[in-house]
Amino acid sequence: MKVISARFGFTSGILIWAIWSSSANAQVVTDGTLNTTVSQSGNNFTITNGNRVGNNLFHSFSQFSIPSKGSAFFNNAADVQNIFSRVTGGSISHIDGLIKANGSANLFLLNPNGIIFGANAQLNIGGSFISTTANSIKFADGSEFSAINPQANALLSINVPIGLQLGHNPSAIQVQGTGHLDSQRDFPPVIRNPSPTRLQVQARKTLALVGGNLNLNGATLTAETGHIELGSLGNAGLVSLVPTTQGYKLEYDNGQSFGNIQLAQKSLLDVSGVNAGSVQLQGRNIRLSDGSLVLAQNYGSLPGGDIRFQASEAIDIIGGTSATTITGGISSDTFSTGTGGNISIITPRLTLQQGSTIGNIAYGIADSGNIQIEAAAIEISGFSPVKSIVTSIVTGTYGTGSAGNIFVNGDRLVISSGGTLASYTYSSGSSGKVAIRNQNTTVTGKSPFEIPSNINITSFATGNTKDLILDTGKLQILDGGTVGSLVFYAGNGGNVSINATEAIAISGSSSNTHSSLASSAIRLSPQLRQFLGLQDILTGNAGSVSVTTPNLILKDGGSVSVTSQGSGNAGNLNITADRIQLKNQGSIQAQTESGNGGNIGLQVGNLLLMRDRSNISATAGGNGNGGNININAPIIAGLENSDIIANAVKGRGGNIQISTQGLFGLKFRPQLTPENDITASSQFGVSGTVQVNTIGVDPNSGLVELPANVIDPSQQIATGCGDSEGSSFVATGRGGVPPNPNQQVTSDSTWNDVRDISTYRKTQKVQAQISSSPEVFVQATSWRRNAQGKIELVADKSPNYVQQPLTCAAVPRS
Repeated sequence: MKVISARFGFTSGILIWAIWSSSANAQVVTDGTLNTTVSQSGNNFTITNGNRVGNNLFHSFSQFSIPSKGSAFFNNAADVQNIFSRVTGGSISHIDGLIKANGSANLFLLNPNGIIFGANAQLNIGGSFISTTANSIKFADGSEFSAINPQANALLSINVPIGLQLGHNPSAIQVQGTGHLDSQRDFPPVIRNPSPTRLQVQARKTLALVGGNLNLNGATLTAETGHIELGSLGNAGLVSLVPTTQGYKLEYDNGQSFGNIQLAQKSLLDVSGVNAGSVQLQGRNIRLSDGSLVLAQNYGSLPGGDIRFQASEAIDIIGGTSATTITGGISSDTFSTGTGGNISIITPRLTLQQGSTIGNIAYGIADSGNIQIEAAAIEISGFSPVKSIVTSIVTGTYGTGSAGNIFVNGDRLVISSGGTLASYTYSSGSSGKVAIRNQNTTVTGKSPFEIPSNINITSFATGNTKDLILDTGKLQILDGGTVGSLVFYAGNGGNVSINATEAIAISGSSSNTHSSLASSAIRLSPQLRQFLGLQDILTGNAGSVSVTTPNLILKDGGSVSVTSQGSGNAGNLNITADRIQLKNQGSIQAQTESGNGGNIGLQVGNLLLMRDRSNISATAGGNGNGGNININAPIIAGLENSDIIANAVKGRGGNIQISTQGLFGLKFRPQLTPENDITASSQFGVSGTVQVNTIGVDPNSGLVELPANVIDPSQQIATGCGDSEGSSFVATGRGGVPPNPNQQVTSDSTWNDVRDISTYRKTQKVQAQISSSPEVFVQATSWRRNAQGKIELVADKSPNYVQQPLTCAAVPRS
């Protein structure tokens, strides 16, 4: 593929050179269909007469090419508003010289066969310039000025143009140049240094290129405080011309087929100035490469214009690879009291690589504009290979104004190799809000300059940060990537809210940076503080973190945290999940160096599992108090030296409250041990409390109260007959309860044998054998002297009845 691409590039270059060489002597020649007159002096052509209808002036040419250092001068009346010129001869227009017109007339150059602007092409006109490979221009009264069907007696219109009608497979437009000059700065703002060879219209006017594929190689297009429009169609269609205060804006019908737009070799689209202008690009594939840049810097008091990119397939923005090339991309800045313009991107796929940037920055008292991205797939990857600049989508402020917001909607977002999506403040103004809504978000890895891939809201100074909101299906933070809020000086951190409908997985590290979802106030190294011009002060408070997801997995050092390394407080951390799993030093933390530790609240639907040195901690150093930990989970298990900690050094230890149905492995201990501990201690202060509430299980459920009177089982055993051949047991029923619970209740009547068996067996009369009662000896209990003076022993009365021992004597025998 690389060989094919290189061969195609070489071949196309040869063809362009051959076409240019063969047309070097091309002239500006009329076709005779209109009253156009051309006079020539060397390479300079003067165009007069034409057909005027109202304030519209019409010219028609069979050829229209201007050699290098030559010119074409439309010598029109000063009150003409629009000049319409068409090329009907079938040749490409090669323009490497000056196009000039009188007054403030708008100039339309129409050639369906193609237009090439060389590096020396220039404009000196008072109005807007629309160069197109359309077949015709349509007017409000229905008339048409056609380049493919010219008629000598055509009825020309007095009305304003309403559209450009392109034919099937419209021809390309090329613009060549030497590229913009670089500022060689690694940090914003970009210093405007446009090439001396450029296409430029007057302030507050439109410069538009509309045709098939548009190829800008080293081109510089300038419309200070005006409007630049690039439109590429792949097939027949009508492009509407909408009048504005800056000239024209182009609109496209739904369902149109688009072509490709390429800006390469440090091409520049510049609408900067007092009250910056606007830019719109519409095509199938839009590509900016080699440090090519779209720039809108606002120095006025009115809001800057918007920058809009819309592609039906993809937008690729690739940074420069030269040490003298700025990284390129899209930049909208404000330096005064007028707000910055908004940046809007709509495409199925957006890719940023090699240090390219989409940025909206404020340097004065006004706010910067917003960035709105609608893309199914977004990839922000890598860094400049020759500069320490990472690929980024950012809003920021270096003044008292606030940074703009970033809104991202789509399906998939991948940030890797140090890529950044962030809003920041380097001053007293606040950062913007970052809001992302999609199905999958992945943040992974870091750059060689130790900058992690990140989604962040950041304060480097006294300004506060706004909130970060991420609504996604699945969030992955891997290999040292970070998502959250950062404070490096005196500003307060914003809140971080994450809602993932499927799962959140945070794991791994790169160098010494662990993957994290956090809101932090962090003390930078002395070298970085000096580099960024920050004092050795950290007083800002960290923001809070809120997480909602069915499954939260933290492993291999991955963490969710709120942290303050200065005198400020850590924010609160709240997690709502069905399952939380911490493995291999996974952690949920709220920590401060000297301020108060943040509180941690965990609402778990099913299981909280900690393994292999994982921990949940809310700790404080210095005089700060440890944070509180509140956990509500049906099952909590801590294994392999995993801990729940709310400790302090000089301050009070935090309180830990756990509500669960089952607590496994973990045990309260006054200090940390190699076991699975629950501690709320203070090294020099008052320890906190630990309360474990076991709920949902009644230990008395299922128990039956036993009778108070114990029955002697020996009294429940019948004595069998010693001389019988066997024993028998007869059940006569219990009045309504059947012997078999599966049968219906039957009658309790006893069984009667109604047969006459007198002739079958005769039974002898039963004679009871009653043995004589044995004598019963009664023990004497006292003595007395009777009337005769004799001593008698006295006993209680003998019992009236003595149970006879059972025998088998009464059993009838046959």
